[in-house]
Amino acid sequence: MLTYKAIANADDVHGMASERLDQSWSSVLVLVCTFPVVVGAFVAAARDGLRRVYLRRALRPLGSVLAIMASMGTSALAMAPETAGLRDAVGLPGRIIIVVLCLWAIGFALYGIGLSLVHVFRTADIHEVLPPILAGVLVWEMALLDVITETYAQVPPGPRMIFVLGAPVTVTALSCWELYRLRRNHGLTLRTALRG
Repeated sequence: MLTYKAIANADDVHGMASERLDQSWSSVLVLVCTFPVVVGAFVAAARDGLRRVYLRRALRPLGSVLAIMASMGTSALAMAPETAGLRDAVGLPGRIIIVVLCLWAIGFALYGIGLSLVHVFRTADIHEVLPPILAGVLVWEMALLDVITETYAQVPPGPRMIFVLGAPVTVTALSCWELYRLRRNHGLTLRTALRG
């Protein structure tokens, strides 16, 4: 991970770490939104007999998406001011259980965020060619998001272009290489995935 800002004190380190965590979380959120679109297009483009197979296989990746969202929602809901009455009603033992469960849910979510970005929400369970395709779409979406939100506005134009385009170009090259290896070593292509 790179940051263009100079780090002068502990607050700068905390700010940079918080920025990177926010960027990872937004990547997961974009992936959650992109996942059904890309998987839906993949399933829709598949031959009739394969559609049912791919839809059935999509249940596990969908479960991993829901697990991450549920863990983040559970901890946020448990600590919300609106649930203070419930926390007061359960007393000290109940509060301890709630805190332990929230810490577990946060740890689960953070670990899941890392795994979801590495394994692209288990989309290889649907078909092996899907993770490199989804990763390519995601990384270009994130680059577009960086341009729209002006993430690197303080960076001069040359380095800004490298920061914004470096990841998409690299991930696209790796995705193409992965698709090439799948075709060469296993005979798996997008065409065969869709047509059987």
